[in-house]
Amino acid sequence: MKIANIKTSKKKEVVDITSIIENSIKNTKSGLVTIYVPHTTAGVTINEAYDKDVAADMLTVLEKLVPFSDKYKHLEGNSDAHIQASLIGSSVTIVIENSKLMLGRWQGVFFMEFDGPRNRQIYIKILEG
Repeated sequence: MKIANIKTSKKKEVVDITSIIENSIKNTKSGLVTIYVPHTTAGVTINEAYDKDVAADMLTVLEKLVPFSDKYKHLEGNSDAHIQASLIGSSVTIVIENSKLMLGRWQGVFFMEFDGPRNRQIYIKILEG
């Protein structure tokens, strides 16, 4: 397993981590790679990487769905971040073929921060085969 460190700079942020994952699998001919985020207020997803406005739109919609202020019972002040992270999910798995991620033409892998800024980790597990 490999561990990548991410330092976020905003409360809510989308970070393209595609190059980190590509670098991690460069010596793997074929198999699967799982990217896992071990945090309850952050997630990982695959979406369009070509148009940066997609990431901004995702954060806008998540904020509308789960606003910062609501009648949450959790007292730390980050209930919205916990719920948003659960909606996005904590892992993705991607096929590797010929040492390349088998992503669609416009796809990228994104770390999503919901309670930053923070120092975060991403676990990268490669299953060759």
